[in-house]
Amino acid sequence: MTTHETSAAPLGLRERKKQKTRERIRREAYSLFAQHGYEATTVDQIADAAEVSPSTFFRYFPTKEDVVMQDEYDPALAEALRARPADEPIVDAIVNSLRGPMGEMLQRDRDALLLRTRITFSDPAIRARSVAEQERSEGAIAAAIAERTGRDAADLEIKCAAAAIIAVFTTLVRHWVEGDGKEDLAALYERHLPLLSRGLDF
Repeated sequence: MTTHETSAAPLGLRERKKQKTRERIRREAYSLFAQHGYEATTVDQIADAAEVSPSTFFRYFPTKEDVVMQDEYDPALAEALRARPADEPIVDAIVNSLRGPMGEMLQRDRDALLLRTRITFSDPAIRARSVAEQERSEGAIAAAIAERTGRDAADLEIKCAAAAIIAVFTTLVRHWVEGDGKEDLAALYERHLPLLSRGLDF
């Protein structure tokens, strides 16, 4: 049984500084969103709280919406899948990835993820953009499946599989938010994603 090896090199000093700045901007933005609401919070307020200029804010996030829409979950999942055995079925690979660093990431980001998901579901402009983001996520999953199977990411079966996985993700996250984030999100994925590999055997 072989595994895909990761090739990600450690971040250099400049990249680490940029990452910390991005994280600080997002952290301060979420804090302000929680206190004042998304609509009432301005870019100037976020920049001031993060101790950066508005122009610096826009270098990291082209719009205020991007603070909510951009995340590291798709790249992190793709990287986790590369570390899984190449012959492991995709649903099993995702579930097992969530038992490691991906699950820890979801737990660590719980409060921020809960807030940003609520905003995504409630703000009209962000809700509209989320359709495009969902398509992007489907493309990322399709690329991961194609990489693991040696098939074309444009293969209709691959695209359907990716769409089904993202649909389950979306449904589970909505359920999680409606329950005020009290359940373990990774455990929800582990419990319900296998429905796909069982072939919807109702």
